Amino acid sequence: MQKKKLSRLDLLKMKQENQKAVWITAYDYWTASFAEQAGMDMILVGDSLGMCIYGYSGTVPVTMDQCIWHSEAVRRGAPYTFVIGDMPFLSYQVSVPDAVLNAGRFHKEAGVDAIKLEGGTRVCPQIQAIAEGGMLCMGHIGLTPQSSGQLGGFKAQGRTAETARDLIADARAIEDAGAFALLVEAVPPEVCGIIRETLKIPVYSIGAGWEADGQLMICSDVLGIFQAFTPKFVKKYENLGEKTINAFKQYAQDARNGTFPKEEHAYRMVEGELPKLRKLLDD
Repeated sequence: MQKKKLSRLDLLKMKQENQKAVWITAYDYWTASFAEQAGMDMILVGDSLGMCIYGYSGTVPVTMDQCIWHSEAVRRGAPYTFVIGDMPFLSYQVSVPDAVLNAGRFHKEAGVDAIKLEGGTRVCPQIQAIAEGGMLCMGHIGLTPQSSGQLGGFKAQGRTAETARDLIADARAIEDAGAFALLVEAVPPEVCGIIRETLKIPVYSIGAGWEADGQLMICSDVLGIFQAFTPKFVKKYENLGEKTINAFKQYAQDARNGTFPKEEHAYRMVEGELPKLRKLLDD
């Protein structure tokens, strides 16, 4: 039976009915296909692909073209899942017109259902313009990797009363600007809970605890593929990194000692054709 893709109204209803939404990042056709088969509500084509796919030290080097290419692949792999494209660094910070044009690229070229961008009150003009352009825009506050330098590194945010108050003000401003949802990253659960209670739009968590309207995880973390570092909020459900290394080692061993390939892995010539070939070569 074909899955029904969720809409903005479905996600809003899930919040109102206290039904948790579950989503995950994906960067390629196969991962997106598996996510859809697993019943994920949404997929984010995150700029975390910079670290998880390209091996960058952070998300800043990621380009619009890279995000579009990977979003296209994810859309093909998950045609019936709500897909969100992640706006990379400098695709929306330079100007409001740039933000609208690049958000439009995600929709025109990759067929996403929405886009996400990082920042609080300072990006509200961009959020408003994108929404007025007829596109769904998700906000992202807390630990925002693109501006981690200003935050003093990859650190949890909102752990004091003053910084928590500022995050709540950012969340309100983002909702007022027209965002359809908000992602809160690496923030204490009690702060995320206040934000969820304050806003009418869905509020989702990545490392912000259980008091949100749903959870996001990085696919490479869930599968145990990304090995550079493991954030505190990550739960690894599998260790495919170790299993992949072991599979490669076994293949290399078999190929070197001659136990692979064997007869069952070979395509033989049609019976009687080998003598003909030898005759042709002799002639």
